[in-house]
Amino acid sequence: MDIGNAALVVIDMQNGFVNRHSLHAVPAVADLAATWAAAGRPVIFTRYFNYPDSPYEKFFQWRRLQGPPETDIVPELADHAAGARAVLDKTGYTLFTPEATELIQKAGWSDLVFCGVATESCVLKSAADAFEHGYAPWIVTDACASDAGGDVHDAGLTVARRLIGPGQLITTSQVIRQLASYDPAVVLE
Repeated sequence: MDIGNAALVVIDMQNGFVNRHSLHAVPAVADLAATWAAAGRPVIFTRYFNYPDSPYEKFFQWRRLQGPPETDIVPELADHAAGARAVLDKTGYTLFTPEATELIQKAGWSDLVFCGVATESCVLKSAADAFEHGYAPWIVTDACASDAGGDVHDAGLTVARRLIGPGQLITTSQVIRQLASYDPAVVLE
């Protein structure tokens, strides 16, 4: 991972997605975001918003996350989101909205480090799209969860290994070790 050209992407850590299956990811994501920001590296958050007559309503009859408090970032991460480089709103699975694509291009990030909810959908789709857009995607496996349970989280990681490569799945401790060795003053020629 090129920490000097990486951004941490916190996916959809919203009240409507945090439940008994995904609650354990909240402190892991909070610690990771705090450590990442303390190293001077950029953090971005995404928020998902459903809407009337969306594909989620049409095909799943799922009408949740259409407004607060479900769409709000969980309280434990609200300060991190407030201090983030950006909070990007989306109406689909992926990070790659026009606004996000422009931000990533302008910032010149080569690596996108994903954590959050849900592993098998928004995290996986964003990482796969990053891969297809030529960015190095990384999924922090112990800072992700599925609101549908551990088996679904594990299934998402299995698919991620096939879509973006097994070496792109890392742990928080691996990220923290890389952040600890990061020195922005070192310039390689």
